[in-house]
Formats: sequence, structure tokens, C-alpha cells
Amino acid sequence: MLKWNNVWLIFVRELRDQLRDRRTLFMVAILPLLLYPALGVGMVQMTILFAEQPRTVVLLGAADLPETPPLLTGNRFEEQWFELPSDASRLEIVNDAPPPASDTGALSSDDRQRRDELLEVATAIRTELARQRELEHRLSSETGTPHPETGTPARERNENSTTPAAADQPTASRDEPGSRTDPPDAAPDAAPNASAAQQLQASRLRLSELFADSGMQVLIIVPEGFRQHLERLNTELAQREGAGAVSENYPRPEVIYNRADDKSRIAYSRVKEVLDNWEATILRSQLKLARLPEEFTHPVQPVSTNLALDEQIAANLWGKMFPALLVIMAVTGAFYPAVDLVAGEKERGTMETLLICPASRREIVLGKFLTVMTFSVTTAVLNLISMGFTGKYMLSSVPTGGKLPLMTEVAWPSPMAMVWIIVLLLPLAALFSALCLALATFARSSKEGQYYLTPLIMVTMGITVFCVSPGIELTPFYSVLPIAGVALLLKGLLLSPVNAGGLYLYILPVLGTSLGYSLLALWWAIEQFSREDILFREAERFEFGPWLKRLLKQKPAVPKFGQAAFGFLLIMVLQFVLMRALFSLGVFTADDGTPGGTTFQLLLVQQLAVIALPAVILGLVCTSSLRETFRLRWPPLSLAMLAVVLAGALHPWSVELQGWLHRFFPPLPAEIERLLRLTGDPNQSLWMILAVFAVAPAICEELAFRGFILSGFGSEGRVWRGVAFSSLAFGLMHMIPQQVFNASLLGVVLGLLAVRSRSLLPGVLFHFVNNLLAVVHGRAGAEVADTANWFFSIHEHQLRYGGGTLVIAAIVAVVGLRSLWKGIHRDG
Repeated sequence: MLKWNNVWLIFVRELRDQLRDRRTLFMVAILPLLLYPALGVGMVQMTILFAEQPRTVVLLGAADLPETPPLLTGNRFEEQWFELPSDASRLEIVNDAPPPASDTGALSSDDRQRRDELLEVATAIRTELARQRELEHRLSSETGTPHPETGTPARERNENSTTPAAADQPTASRDEPGSRTDPPDAAPDAAPNASAAQQLQASRLRLSELFADSGMQVLIIVPEGFRQHLERLNTELAQREGAGAVSENYPRPEVIYNRADDKSRIAYSRVKEVLDNWEATILRSQLKLARLPEEFTHPVQPVSTNLALDEQIAANLWGKMFPALLVIMAVTGAFYPAVDLVAGEKERGTMETLLICPASRREIVLGKFLTVMTFSVTTAVLNLISMGFTGKYMLSSVPTGGKLPLMTEVAWPSPMAMVWIIVLLLPLAALFSALCLALATFARSSKEGQYYLTPLIMVTMGITVFCVSPGIELTPFYSVLPIAGVALLLKGLLLSPVNAGGLYLYILPVLGTSLGYSLLALWWAIEQFSREDILFREAERFEFGPWLKRLLKQKPAVPKFGQAAFGFLLIMVLQFVLMRALFSLGVFTADDGTPGGTTFQLLLVQQLAVIALPAVILGLVCTSSLRETFRLRWPPLSLAMLAVVLAGALHPWSVELQGWLHRFFPPLPAEIERLLRLTGDPNQSLWMILAVFAVAPAICEELAFRGFILSGFGSEGRVWRGVAFSSLAFGLMHMIPQQVFNASLLGVVLGLLAVRSRSLLPGVLFHFVNNLLAVVHGRAGAEVADTANWFFSIHEHQLRYGGGTLVIAAIVAVVGLRSLWKGIHRDG
């Protein structure tokens, strides 16, 4: 009988001890309240004080720029071409225009020397770029192959057309019109014996090295006569008075940058913004000269309407921030108290004193569990509060440059959302507290406990990243997953405070499954705390020689729990690797659904080599009695017949459950669908399908899961634990979500048959009959439904069992399972 008074005393004792620990108080209460505000203030100050360093942009041909509208003002772009005028100071322009007489003395000798060096390198780059274009043109003309940039042979292109820079870095902008730079007066001659391709490769290498060593981030080349071309175009547009547009192909400015260099890429994005806005202004002036409206170049110009309310924008912010923070802080809040309450108590030598008190082991664990859960909830709540205030402060303090609207107020989540945060936090904190307590109980020291709990945090972080992804939404399948259900439900409730009605349907599944997972984890913690070999285990040193000697000479009759777990993990890894490789190679089925030539052989190999063989090898290596491990004895005839009857009675309900799960779980991959359709393909040999889908799984899977794995999980007299764990392992082995649930339930019946009969044969018969009926059911099709509608029906183009069949099957199944259950209890 559980005494809650003892639980309360243990809880108060542990809570008082934790509150006396200054490190615990600092990590739980003080650190969250100071860390986030300090980070927020620091980030805002760094944004203000440490502005982006100016990047160097070299411009050749400044004299050929049009005077109106002006692009440059001194060594800066005009502020009007930036969305944020303050960005103009982040680009330093070095151009080849003679500086005004008034500015000649303002430049120091070092600045003049740097300017001359940059212009010299820029001129060399322009020369090398022109030579590279000539080589590309020659290579394209000689081979007749498409040009690497334009995609057409050189002989088919207009000689006056422009050609962007080569794809190698540095590259010319693909977004800006490229121009073919006039060749220099004295381009270096190519080596006579070198092919055009080799010369082109050498030219690209020289061009890349020149740009990388120059110190500039962007180079703008304005072609000669560009201003005169624009002026002539404007004159012709004005003279035509809107009668038509002038079409003239003339050289355009070229922007060269290095996409592989972050500084060059950032500078290029700002230069592109300037040139886009400058070009738009020139275009508007040309439209005005041509007597055309400004909307002429945008005949569609759709109008975007944003329906987001202020509270919805705030909800979007909190919906991304709070679920992730809630999960991470709940697990970290349980981490350190759990380690200190169990592993730390072992190190301090106070565990023995606690165990001799009148409280039972279960009451001690419950008291410690409540303590850990208290710290987990407190840590999560304090972090949420601190992060919320910090987020509001940062959003209202970030400078925007004077053009963008300033976000001065972010609404808090609604009171109902706050309530759901607390409601969903409780089962989440309970799950993490129980898991951390169980893992800490297994640890011998605080250091070892941190080793065990770190993977839990890593897995939790991975699930959290998955849940906060924009494309992931709550579905029936996700609602029953641990951690993910809570995180996705809270995310949905915060993101859609107005239209969250559909999400309320998931509240009961999420809370129910989360509570179930928490109770299972708490049961595991109590089990761990009740075992003396775990609670007082000594330090373990692994030495390969003695371990191998014990393994070979002191083998138990049946495997241990850890050996069974290793066998299951080995089968899962082999199953995953083999199936993934086969599906990626497309060897199972063709695109039209017909099987490949080696489909059945590969499925047989998968059953033998991936499932049966590892179990048999582990049985030979780890145990001394294959007869006990694999239950190799003849069962009573009545139990063999019971297995056959149960398989026939449970199959209709298995089909109905499978049909319902198709709506609950995500759809199957196309490869799996094609593979499953093989059982109903009338063109395939029935005997081969039975051998592959019925005989081989019945023998191989029963050897592994009702033989080695059930014996290991059920060792030390823990029969029910063995049935539960082996059933779950049997379901997970199928990997497909719909089959995992169904196979796990059937695995319970198979485990009960193995325990009751102490033989593998009833499970083999049950497995064979169940798969045999599945094959016959898949082949029957609509013909059976036409002959006996009361027993069969067609639903969504699939054969299903009728009400009469289901009623009869349910009666037979209940009677058979009741007889099996009574037999197990009668045998003890």
C-alpha cells in the first residue's frame, strides 16, 4: 500500500537539499533571469556599435556614366539608391575618374597609392577578361559546341552581342546585362603550342588569382560610350513621341564578384540593389520621354494584400520560440537534479541511510520524481518568462535605419494559450523527469550520469528541430509520438489562436499518450531503483580477454536482457541498410508495378540473412542451450490447434484495423505499395508467394523474436516484460507505421502462445496461417464479395470483411484468448 505521507516527506527532504545547493539555485532560477536579458542587450548593442565594415568596390569607366540620374557622389553611391540610406556608408567606391582639385590634397599618400594599385589591378582584370572572352569565342568557333554561357555556337551569335564572364570565379553577375569589353591594345599572345582549351583554363586561373589578391570585393566595368548610347536612345525616344520603342543592342555595364567569398557576395548584393534602383529611375525617365505610362513595363503588376493581424504576427513569433524552448528547458531542468538526487547520493554515501528509512522503494522514487519534476517545470517556466521579455525588448530596440516601420509592441500570447503552455508542460516534464531519474539510477557517479543523459538531450534537440520546421504540422500519427505530439500541439495552438478549433481534437490523444509514456518511464525508474545490482553496482572495467573467456566458458542457458537488446538492434540495422539499398537500386519492383527478376530471391535472402541468421549466431555464441533459448520442443496438440484457430479469428480484425490505420498514419511510400501489391498479383506463382510471404517469415521471424529475443527480454523470471518488449521489437522491425502497430498487437498473442506452450511451433503455425490468409485475401478481389456480401464487402476498392464475419471472429477470438490466458495463470 502506497503511503503518500512518506512520499511527501521524501519530496520535502529532497527539495530542501536541492534548494540548499547554490549551483542548483543558480542554474534553475538566477541563470534564466539573467542570461537572456544579458544576451538580448548585448546583441542589440553589438548591432549598434559593431556595424558592417565598408567593402571596396572598384568602378572602371566612371567618365562614361550618365550625369542624370547620378550614380556616384564622391567615393559613395547616392543614398537614394538604397532601401536603407545608412547602407551607403558600407560600400567604398574607387573609380578611375580624376578627383576634383579640391579633393587632391585630402587624400594621403597611402590612400593615393592604394587607389592607384586597385585601379591597376582592375585594368589588368578587364584585359584578362577580354582575352578570356576571345578564347571562348575561338574555342566555340573551332568545335561548333555551344558557348558555355549562352548555350549557342559562336558562329550563330551576333558579333555585337554581349557575353557574360565565365562561370569560374570571379564571375560576372548573371542578373546584370553583360557586355563584351573592348580588347586591349596589347593582349598577351598565347603560347603557339597550347590548345585553346588549355589557354582558356590558364586564363581563368589568372583571372581568379588577380581578383582574389586585389583586395576588392566587386568590380564594375562601364563600357566605353555607354553615356552616349543612353543619350542617343533618349533622343530617339523623345523624337518618336511614343510611336514605338527603340531596339538597340549596345554594350552594358558588367559586375564582377566572387560568389565563393562571403564579403564579395554581400558587397555584390548591395551593388545590385543600387544598380537595380538606378536602372529603374532611368527606365522611368525613358518612358516619360516616349510618352508612355510608368506601368507600361509591368502589364500585370498584381497587388498583394496582407491579411495578417498584429496578434497573428506575434503568435507566429511565440509559436516558433515557445515550443522549442519548452522542450529543451524541460529536459535540461530535469537533467542536473536527477543526477544529483541519485548518482550524487551514491557518491556522497547517503543512499544506504535513505534506504533504511520506513519508506518503500516506490515511495522513495515517487518523492525524488516529484522533486525532479518540480525543478523541470520551474526551469521551463522561468526560461519562458525571461525569453519572452527579452524577445519583446529586442524587437522594439533593433535599429531599422529610419525607413522601415519600427515594431514597438508585440502582443503576449492569449491567456488561454498561457494555460495550454502549463497544461502541456506537465506531462512533458513528467516524462523527462522519469527518464532522467531512471538513467541516473543506473549511473554509479555524477560523471557517469552525465554520460547517460547527454544522448537524451541530443535526441530531444533533434525532435525539437523537426517539430519547429515550418512544413511540419500536427497529424494523428504525430499526436501519439512522445515529445513531438506536445511540441506540435503547442505550436499549432500558438500559431493559430483564432482558428485552433481543429487542434482541440488532438488534446486528448496528446495528453493521454504523454501521460502513458510518463507512467511507463516512471515504472522503469521504480524497477531500476528496486534492483540491488543496479543501485549498488561497482565500477565496471572492460577487458576483452576476460570478457571473451567468460562468454565462451560461463555461458547461461538463455540470453540476458542486454544480449537480446543487442540482437534486436543488430537486426534493425541490417534490415534498414539492406532494404534502403535495395529500394534505392530499384531491384524490388519496376515502375509499372511488375516485380523484378530477383524480387522473391532477395526477399528470401532478407529473411534468412537479416533476421534468422543473426539470432541463430547470437544463440550459438551467447547461450549454452539452444533448446531453451529457441524453445525447440513439441507443444501439446491442443495449443497447436488453438494457434491456428486464433490466427483465423484475429485476421479479419487485423484487416479492419489495417484499413483504419491507413487513414490515421501517413501514406505508404510508392515502393512499399508496389511491393505489397505483389501478394495480390495473379500473374505471380501462388506457391512462390506463399514461400516468400508466409513460410519464410513464419520460421525466420519466430526464431528471432519468440526465440532469442523473447528469451532474453524475459530472463530472470520477468515473463511479462519479455512478452511486452519482444512484441514491441517485433512491431518496430516492420518499420512501416501501419504495420508497426498491427504487428505489435499480434506479437503479444504470439508471445503468450510461446510462454504458454514453451515451444516455438504454435507461434510458427499462427504466423503462417495469418500470412496465408493475408495472401488469399489479397488475391480474392471483388469476386468473393459478389458471392457472399454478408461476410465480405468492397471498401475503397479493397476487399474487407462484413459484419457477420467480424462478429463470429470476435466471439472465437475472445474464447480462444480467454483459454490461453487461463492456461498461463494455471501453469504459474
